[in-house]
Amino acid sequence: MVIGMKILFIGDVVGKPGRRAVATLVPRLRQERGIDFVIANGENSAHGAGLTASTVDALLSSGVEVITSGDHVWDQKEVIEVIERESRLLRPLNYPPAAPGRGSIVVPREGRPSVGVINLIGRVFMAHTDCPFRAAEAEVARMRQQTNIIIVDLHAEATSEKIALGRFLDGRVSAVIGTHTHVATADEQVLPKGTAYISDAGMCGPHDSVLGRDPQAVVRRFLTQMPQRLEVAEGGVALCGVIVGVDESSGRARSIERIRIPCD
Repeated sequence: MVIGMKILFIGDVVGKPGRRAVATLVPRLRQERGIDFVIANGENSAHGAGLTASTVDALLSSGVEVITSGDHVWDQKEVIEVIERESRLLRPLNYPPAAPGRGSIVVPREGRPSVGVINLIGRVFMAHTDCPFRAAEAEVARMRQQTNIIIVDLHAEATSEKIALGRFLDGRVSAVIGTHTHVATADEQVLPKGTAYISDAGMCGPHDSVLGRDPQAVVRRFLTQMPQRLEVAEGGVALCGVIVGVDESSGRARSIERIRIPCD
C-alpha cells in the first residue's frame, strides 16, 4: 500500500499579523487537511524584518516543525544566539561556512520516514553567495542517505533561477519551493521526474499592503525617493503557501496545491 504524507509550506511570515495567521490556521489545517509536517519561512516574522527568540518560539509553538529564512535572517542581532541553539531554525545553506547556524536539517518522525529540509538563497539580483546549485547537489546527496523526503526552500528574486533549480533537482528532492517576493505565483506543478515546484509560495500576513508594509508609506517613498518608516500593515491578513502530497517510500511528489486562506 502506498502511504502519502501531506506537507504544508507557508510563504514568508510577516510580522505580528503573519504570526497570528500561523497560530490560528495551522492547527485548523492540520485537522481539516490531514497535514503531517509544517515548514514556514519566518525571516520577516519580527516586525517585518528578521527573527527574534520570541518569534521563533511563537512559530514553533503554533505547530511549525522547521523555520527557513533568507536575506533578512541577520536583521535582528539576537538571532545569532537563537540560531546557534535551535536546530529547527535554518539560514541559507550556501552562505559562507563561517556563518552561524546551519542550512539543512533532517527531522526524525516516530513510526514514519524522516523529513529533510534545505534552505538556499539565490544569487541573481541578490547579495553574492556560494552557488546554490552546487550546494544543493552536495547536500541532497548526503541527505538521501537518511531520507527520500527532502523539501527545498529557494529564497530568490529571479524566477528563472528558481525554475532552473527545480529542473536541476527534479527527481532528487520532493519539492522545490520559491520564497522572497511575497507574491504567490500560479505555476505550481509536479515536474516530470516527481519533484513538486512553485516559483513563489507567497506571503503569510497583511495583504492589504505593499508586500506586507503600510502601502501609503511605500508609495511616498517611490514618489519622493526619501526615507520612510515602513511599518507592517494590518489589513487583509491571509496565509499563503502550498500543500505537497508526497509518497513516503519514494519521496516523489504526488501533488502540489496552492492555498490562500483568510485569517478572520
